[in-house]
Amino acid sequence: MFPLLKGRFRRHPQGSRAKVVISLNKAKPIARVDERYLSFSIDISVLAGGQWWDGSAGSKKGLGTEKTTPLSLKKGKLDKFTRALAPAYLRVGGSEADNIHYFAAPQGESGALVLTQGMWDDLHRFCARNDLALAFTFKYGLFKRRLHGRWQADEVSKLLAYSSERGQPIAVCELGNELNAYWAFYGLGSQPMASKLAADYDTFIRTVRHLSPHSKVAGPGSAFWPRIGEAIKPITNITPTFLSVLKEPLDIVDWHYYPFQSRRSPVRTRSATLSNVMSPQALKDFDKYLGQLKGWRNLHQPNAVLWTGETGSAQCGGEARLSDRFASSFWWADQLGRGARAGQAVMVRQSLVGGDYGLINRQTLKPNPDFWVSWLWQKLMGREVFEVQSSDESVLAYCHSARKGGKCTLLLINMAATAKAVECRGFGMQKKRFELTADKLTDAKVRINGVKPKFQGGKVKLKDFPSLARQEQLKPYSINFWCFLL
Repeated sequence: MFPLLKGRFRRHPQGSRAKVVISLNKAKPIARVDERYLSFSIDISVLAGGQWWDGSAGSKKGLGTEKTTPLSLKKGKLDKFTRALAPAYLRVGGSEADNIHYFAAPQGESGALVLTQGMWDDLHRFCARNDLALAFTFKYGLFKRRLHGRWQADEVSKLLAYSSERGQPIAVCELGNELNAYWAFYGLGSQPMASKLAADYDTFIRTVRHLSPHSKVAGPGSAFWPRIGEAIKPITNITPTFLSVLKEPLDIVDWHYYPFQSRRSPVRTRSATLSNVMSPQALKDFDKYLGQLKGWRNLHQPNAVLWTGETGSAQCGGEARLSDRFASSFWWADQLGRGARAGQAVMVRQSLVGGDYGLINRQTLKPNPDFWVSWLWQKLMGREVFEVQSSDESVLAYCHSARKGGKCTLLLINMAATAKAVECRGFGMQKKRFELTADKLTDAKVRINGVKPKFQGGKVKLKDFPSLARQEQLKPYSINFWCFLL
C-alpha cells in the first residue's frame, strides 16, 4: 500500500487524475472543544525521578527499567517551548502515581519515590508562568483486594489542604492511574473490581469537593488497547460498571489510549512500525473506543465531558527512531481531529518532555516533529468543529473555526506517497496555507512552508514562514493547515 515508506518522496503529475473533493457543511458546528483542548503531561516518574523509559530496552512491571533524575521546573529553556503551546492543561500522572509519597517517605522506606515539597511548589510556579492548568493524579495505592472499597483519603487530604492554604490551584483531580490495568503492574490479586473501586472513588470525590471545591474530578482513566479495547473480560473491562454504580457525579469521564505499542511493551496488539503508523485504517480504533465511552457516559454520567487523559504514539515510552520522527506527526494530527469531531473536550498528550514520544527531547531540549504539529494546531484551529468530508480515504480532513472570527481552518493530512489535487467546496476564499513536510518520514527535522522552524528571541510566529501560492494541491506525505474566509 505504501511502496515508498522507506525512501524519499516521489511527486506525480496530476494532469488526468480526479481531484480529491473536500466538502464543508457550515450550517452549524457539530462540536465545541475546551480552550485548552490540546494539552500534555509530565509523567510523575520524570518529575520525581522514578523508573522511566529513557535508556530502557524493555519494561518491568509496566515501568521503565532505568532510574531517571528528577526534572527541574525552575525558570529556563523549557518555559519557552511550553509557553508556545499554551493555554493547556498539564497532567501529572503516570504509573508511579500510585507508589509515590507526598513530601516525605514513611519511616523506614529510604528507597521510596517522593514528590518533595520543593517539586510540588516548583510545579505550581511552572504552571503559573506558562498558562497551564494543573490536572493531578492522586494515589490510590491499594494493592490487595481485601483493601478495596475502604480507601482512606489521609494523604490526599493533606496535599489538598496544603495547596488550598497556599493558593495553589488544582484544576482537575483524578484518583489512581489506569486502575483497570493494576493486574499488569501488581498482579491479578491487586485488580480492583468495579463496584469496590466506585465506592473508593465516591470517597475521593467527596474529599475533593470539601477541600478543593473549585477543582473538577475526572475518572476512571481506564486504559484501552488497540484492537482489544479494555482487554481481559471480566477483569479489566471495568468502565461501564464503574460508571453505573458510582454515586457521586463526575465532571470528566476520561480514558487512556495508545494506537501502537513499542518494542519495550511485553504485549503488542499493534506494533509501532512505519507501515502501521502510516496506515489510515489503523487510526480508526480511536473512533470505535471513544464511541463506546461516549455511550457509557451518556447513560451514567450525562453531565460529564469526555477527555482522552493520556495518549501517545506507542505504549511504554514510545518507539525509538519513530515516535520522535516526522512519521509520528500523522497519527497525532489525525487523532486531534478525530477527538474534536467526536465531541471530546480535551486531548492530553504523553508527554511534554521525556521518552521517545516527548514533544520536546529531554536531553537536548529541542522540539520533536510532533511539537510543530501541536504549535500549528494551537495557532490555527479554533474551538468550533465543523462537519467536513473527503472523497479520498488517504486524505484525512478536519475543519474548525479559526482562532480569529469570520474564518475557518481546514486540516488536510495526505497519507499517500503521491501528490493530491484538491477541490474545496463550501469554504469561501482561501487566504493562507501552512504545510508541514520533511524529506523522509524518518527525519527528525521538519519544514513549515519549506523553512525549518526555529525560535527567534524566545518566540516563533506564523509570519516567520513564507507565503505559499494559493493552489489547491497537497504534497506527498504532508500535513496541511488551510485558512479560509467564510
